[in-house]
Amino acid sequence: MTVWDDLVGQDRVQEQLGAAARDADALVTAQSAGGTVPPGSKMTHAWLFTGPPGSGRATAARAFAAALQCTSPDRALGGAPGCGFCDGCHTALIGTHADVEVIRTDLLSIGVKETRELVRRAQLSPAVGRWQVIVMEDADRLTEGAGNVLLKAVEEPAPRTVWLLCAPSLEDVLPTIRSRCRHLTLRTPPVDAVADVLIRRDGIDPERAASAARATQGHIGRARRLATDERARARRAAVLKLPLRVHDVGGCLKAAQELIDTATEDAKQAAEEVDVKETEELKAALGGVAGGRMPRGTAGAMKELEDRQKRRRTRTQRDSLDLALSDITGFYRDVLALQLGSRIALANTDVREALDRIAESSTPERTLRRIESVIACRRALDRNVAPLLAVEAMAVALRAG
Repeated sequence: MTVWDDLVGQDRVQEQLGAAARDADALVTAQSAGGTVPPGSKMTHAWLFTGPPGSGRATAARAFAAALQCTSPDRALGGAPGCGFCDGCHTALIGTHADVEVIRTDLLSIGVKETRELVRRAQLSPAVGRWQVIVMEDADRLTEGAGNVLLKAVEEPAPRTVWLLCAPSLEDVLPTIRSRCRHLTLRTPPVDAVADVLIRRDGIDPERAASAARATQGHIGRARRLATDERARARRAAVLKLPLRVHDVGGCLKAAQELIDTATEDAKQAAEEVDVKETEELKAALGGVAGGRMPRGTAGAMKELEDRQKRRRTRTQRDSLDLALSDITGFYRDVLALQLGSRIALANTDVREALDRIAESSTPERTLRRIESVIACRRALDRNVAPLLAVEAMAVALRAG
């Protein structure tokens, strides 16, 4: 098993990263021996991975980080870095390597303070590995100020530091940053390849794996969750009933409220355990006594934690809503395919009766307008419109077609 095994359907990207890892290995070896850097190296200090959700941007970045830290003795015999078994590969993949920092946020943005700390770390020499690697899985969530802080580090990198940035598209990153990165574009993995991974690596029943991969249209993370989580399947089934419940204004408003309530409950369940643990740990660190009052001067730290937890719940709610909106978009995509007589495979075959009913009672033009209303809802949520208001407007638009 190599570090690239989790990178599904990205042969071209894997080839490019493998070549860069070989050149990086040769570069470090040459420098350690006091030699010169090999000419025409494919290695560079900053990379930008872009691609649609589920394409495996973060997976590719982590695999590359592991390959850069590979210490397999086979390299001296011509073997490619990234064996997956050595200590460097293993610790990088599981997140315990001292010289691989993986940054992911459960908040709405990454601020200046966190970015400055990363930049400070990036100036250090590797402690035990061959490179100092910073993997930023949510580079699109950098605030403008944080992006400007990061720009300085990317412009003037330390000799053995590598930045691996991940974002949905080039437009999600500041032009000044992306112009200094080597860009790799990942594609949505084929449905069959995702199903094969679920069967081979997760031991999922072939029929369920195929259904989950088809329903999520190649999104690996969502496919795995749908195949393994009964609650996720029940939630998706409820969401796909929404197009059948918007016959009148009352039905629209009720369906919208239920969608918001479900997303809110998801956020609450995800946050409860983490919030309690974080709060107790901070109280202990500040010298608080169980059941007693907190020491003086600690109110600010507690308030900062509460604000962070509130922002995290907001992010989780929006992620849950975004997943529901993706499912609704997929539903109408299948309706449009039926109306146009397309031969493309349907994603939601488990609700074929509902698809047929909507397709027969509507027109392609109305279906396109409905898809546009879902897209408009997602844009409204991105602009911080109140979630209930945005979803109600979408539901009414779905009714009107």
